[in-house]
Amino acid sequence: SQRRRRRSSGCDMTDMVWIDGGEFAMGSNDHYPDEGPVRQVRVDGFWIDATTVTNAQFAEFVEDTGHVTFAEMTPDPRFYPGAAPEDLVPGSLVFRMTRGPVDLRDFRHWWDWTAGANWREPLGPGSSLEGLDDHPVVHVAHSDAVAYASWAGKELPTEAEWEFASRGGLDGAEFVWGDEDTQDTEPRANTWQGRFPYENTELDGWTRTAPVGTYEPNGYGLFDMAGNVWEWTDDWYEDRSQAPPEPSCCAPVNPRGGTQLGSLDVRQPGTPIPRKVVKGGSHLCTIQYCFRYRPAARQPQMVDTSSTHIGFRCIKRPSAA
Repeated sequence: SQRRRRRSSGCDMTDMVWIDGGEFAMGSNDHYPDEGPVRQVRVDGFWIDATTVTNAQFAEFVEDTGHVTFAEMTPDPRFYPGAAPEDLVPGSLVFRMTRGPVDLRDFRHWWDWTAGANWREPLGPGSSLEGLDDHPVVHVAHSDAVAYASWAGKELPTEAEWEFASRGGLDGAEFVWGDEDTQDTEPRANTWQGRFPYENTELDGWTRTAPVGTYEPNGYGLFDMAGNVWEWTDDWYEDRSQAPPEPSCCAPVNPRGGTQLGSLDVRQPGTPIPRKVVKGGSHLCTIQYCFRYRPAARQPQMVDTSSTHIGFRCIKRPSAA
């Protein structure tokens, strides 16, 4: 891989990294069931952002286009039957530390749907982005990430492209830096240290997001491929452990995961909200609760849901350059 500075028509490719592509072992058989089975996959070369998109970059996009994020829109009651009228207002999910131990099986203890929370006011009305220009933008739904990528002349990565890039050449390694988990002794990423969700020792220096590029990059020169914020991909989610086995004769090339369920704006009222794959884990990940700051880790995320720990980065494929 190599870092280059290049401009293409309609696309600023400054601070993107070229990934040569190749074959790798995707997934894991050792942790959450939907990460397996491990299979050989091949991806073609592509450019990828060295960091997640920052608040400053997203602000430039909004200023240029007038884009209104999903969190800033009033929800359509047709798609949320049974919702209380007072909840059908613009807002997003905000992480709140609890005062003590709680049942970790119920995320409602620490996730607070907050009216008025959005990318400009990440903790709710009255909060701001002061001092956060170089932090990853959050409170972006999948459609917001797609809109930014389109404006930038780029796309969102597939899950396979994202995972290949995150591994930094360490095929089969447990973490982006190798096989040893040092997060509770010498952190290499922004994750949770202490007792979740009520005590964070800030051994890594942060309780919430960190500025992009705070930690050492992986072998490809990419920053924050573990922790800090989850990152949207463009693959529909499926539980691979329940999927039909793939042919063993050859590695699939540039696979796309899942079956398209329809975009949010065309789905029928009462049907499930479509889910995309997010990758990389976040600053809330911990072995106690969400051991997902690993390349193989994955999670389904409803396309209409934004929060304080989900962001994105973009790619550019040569055929579109």
